[in-house]
Amino acid sequence: MILFFLVSGLFLGWSLGANDASNVFGTAVGSKMISFRKAAIIASVAVILGAVIQGAGASQTLGRLGSVNAIGGSFTLSLAAAFTVYSMTKFSLPVSSTQAVVGAIIGWNIFTGNRTDPGTLITILSTWISGPIIGAVFSVLLYLLIRRIKRASGIHLIRFESLIKKGLIIVGAFGAYSLGANNIANVMGVFVPAFKLHDIDLGLFSLTSAQQLFLLGGLAIAAGIITYSKRVMDTVGSNIIELSAEAAMVVVLAHSLVLFIFSSTTLSDLLARAGLPRIPMVPVSSTQVIVGCIAGIGVYKGVRNINFKLLGQIALGWVTTPVISGLISFFSLFLVKNIFNIDTGSKITDDNMDYYSSVVADENISLIFRYVLIGIIIAGSLALIYYILLERKRVKEIKLSEEKFWKNLK
Repeated sequence: MILFFLVSGLFLGWSLGANDASNVFGTAVGSKMISFRKAAIIASVAVILGAVIQGAGASQTLGRLGSVNAIGGSFTLSLAAAFTVYSMTKFSLPVSSTQAVVGAIIGWNIFTGNRTDPGTLITILSTWISGPIIGAVFSVLLYLLIRRIKRASGIHLIRFESLIKKGLIIVGAFGAYSLGANNIANVMGVFVPAFKLHDIDLGLFSLTSAQQLFLLGGLAIAAGIITYSKRVMDTVGSNIIELSAEAAMVVVLAHSLVLFIFSSTTLSDLLARAGLPRIPMVPVSSTQVIVGCIAGIGVYKGVRNINFKLLGQIALGWVTTPVISGLISFFSLFLVKNIFNIDTGSKITDDNMDYYSSVVADENISLIFRYVLIGIIIAGSLALIYYILLERKRVKEIKLSEEKFWKNLK
């Protein structure tokens, strides 16, 4: 039954991958510097690594916003958020999965009579404003730096374009890693307090209960990237503003830095030890940040270059997403509890405060997870190796074809 309830989280992960992959490779694909297939493969691998290695920080913040203490509630609100994101994606609008999940959690709080922590909510809401602003500032500063380096080095245009293409791949991979680290909380964060799995020891490393969920969610995000992200990539990559190659790289790098900063517990601890305020570990809206980065470049180049009509449509999506998700969550919880008689959670009191922490999955469930995850890792590794070999073969064939062309030309 637990595996069935996780389906909604996987659907949300798939929706996030289909929508938010545009934030790390949309500008690169839109500027024709990288093919969609290559971008999708790189993003898929990096997002899984980010989710497993660095995904715990932001998920704790969502837990403070609302500790869903029944897996039926986790399933329902996750499904509500996923449906909202998927619906927006159908219209090719890059919306925020963070907003959808926050709206769904608030809907659960209202339904169960739990208090929404205002401090946590304000912290999350503040990033919806500060994220795009920081991204815009970063993008302009990085853009000026790249242009200065370009002028000072006197590098040939063709050589510069080649370096930019390699840079797009590197920053895109970093961006996908940051996306997984920061936004996996949106996908699996609501399931973490609902139940616990036994740790899996794989010899070289072990996976905690949360990391197992994050790995599963990361794989769902990767599936969304590969199967359904191209349309939104086109929207972000070329329709808001036409970007040059160096501007495309700068936008992705600025976006990646913002997401990484808000999910790095190490960086937050370093600032605390230095006597500075901690960075809040918050699942930042990657969509808002990337649009802020692109708009920052547009403002620097001149506001006439910006497609304000499209920005207005995206902004409308930002406002309506949490509201729609919250309403769907509230009414779905009512239906699931009263029609299907499934426990969707209850008001947290002193008597049941530790209820969710005591729910441990059956040993058989953990065993199933072990074999499923190991199988997926092996299959994914083999598929990646096969792709790399095919790519090397294709490059070799192109090189031989070019050599034959020049030989015949002589």
